[in-house]
Amino acid sequence: MKSAKLRAGLPPARARRAASIAGSQGAVEGFIYKRDPMDTLSGMFKRILILLGAALAGFAACLAAIRVSGSWSLFPNRDLNRSSDYVREVLKIVNENYVDPSASGYDTLARLSIHGMVDGLDPHSEYLESKDNQELEEDLDGEFGGIGIEVESHNGAFAVIDPIAGSPGEKAGILRGDVIVSIEGKALERGLPMETVVTRLRGKPGTHVRVGLLRPSTGARMSLDLVREVIKVESVRGARVIDGTIGYVQVTEFSDHTGEQFIAALNTLLKAGIDSLVIDLRNNPGGLIDSAVEVAEPFFKKGELVVYTQGRKPGDRDDYVSEADGDPLSIPVAVLINADTASAAEIVTGALKDTGRAVIVGERSFGKGSVQSIFTLKSGEGLRLTTAHYFTPSGARIHGVGIAPQVEVVMSPEEDWKLSQQLARSDITDPGQFSERFGFAPIEDRQLEAALDVLRVARLYKK
Repeated sequence: MKSAKLRAGLPPARARRAASIAGSQGAVEGFIYKRDPMDTLSGMFKRILILLGAALAGFAACLAAIRVSGSWSLFPNRDLNRSSDYVREVLKIVNENYVDPSASGYDTLARLSIHGMVDGLDPHSEYLESKDNQELEEDLDGEFGGIGIEVESHNGAFAVIDPIAGSPGEKAGILRGDVIVSIEGKALERGLPMETVVTRLRGKPGTHVRVGLLRPSTGARMSLDLVREVIKVESVRGARVIDGTIGYVQVTEFSDHTGEQFIAALNTLLKAGIDSLVIDLRNNPGGLIDSAVEVAEPFFKKGELVVYTQGRKPGDRDDYVSEADGDPLSIPVAVLINADTASAAEIVTGALKDTGRAVIVGERSFGKGSVQSIFTLKSGEGLRLTTAHYFTPSGARIHGVGIAPQVEVVMSPEEDWKLSQQLARSDITDPGQFSERFGFAPIEDRQLEAALDVLRVARLYKK
């Protein structure tokens, strides 16, 4: 009875194995079922606890490793790896199977891939080849290596508008109206793109360029060997006094030197006794945010918000405030805009309108309110990437919306084109000469006239 009872607590196989080892059932019962079974159960329990503890420790270690890898980026991003592998697979297939091997090298395919990836994000993001990146930097700097002449295409020929004072072209005696007939001994064909001519004239400062010229007034031909220098582009033009006391200034773009050029022009107009101001931002494509803030600063108190940008994260906000000392300028201001007023030009427009410091005249602006950051790559290429949107001081978004004028004066496309020619050649004041050169008589600038009327009323109201 005793043996049967105790065996009931163990599997029959364990009991038989114990009996065969001990040789006597009685001895087996005394040894196995009173002491050995107890040791076996406790041992199993301990081993289970040890294994369970080891498993828990391993699980904790894995969690820690995952946290560390996430915070320290010890392991590559899984999505990035998967996407990179996919692109690599496509590159390999194209490289090995495209019919023209000269067009399917890995370097060529990589550049095409980057163009497609970045250029397809939005109209303002793009992958810049070395040459394009260098030209962009020159545009933003407002400086480039050249001979310092402004050129226009007229009846298929390339005529000098004006040599920049102190430039190699001006020092060599190039005059307004001279026609460029060759560069480096190569004749300029009629209808050649203006971009090609400009590219041939530009180059690294200190390098030589030979320019062939024709002077129509005398019929003389000349060949000049010029040394390129760093040329500063004037982005603030046409500063003058209209109607006795109304100042006018045109800003064509916002480069590194625009702020200082604008302040210089503004001071000249103030010394001339102006009591109101027209800022012409029509056809201004924009440029640098800092330059836009510098142009707006004279009208803002120090520390006052001019514009702010907001990136993809809540913490990616940058405020741009006025750093101008002294009291802000408080004269009546009118800002001229049209459909081609964009980017940094809209920052100035929005800040002055938002704070009641100017009346906006013309047409709704373009609505390009995004910020592009320039990333320089290792081989001289660059990425121009949209990284934020900017907002007026009150928080109004410009991107995709534009800025509406308070006094709307809509021009036809033909009028816009003619006015752009007139603004670019404000130096030709004789209507007959202008008509002979451009094939149309100067037209009335209805938007400017409206701005002048606004300022005349403001002056009367102020008095």
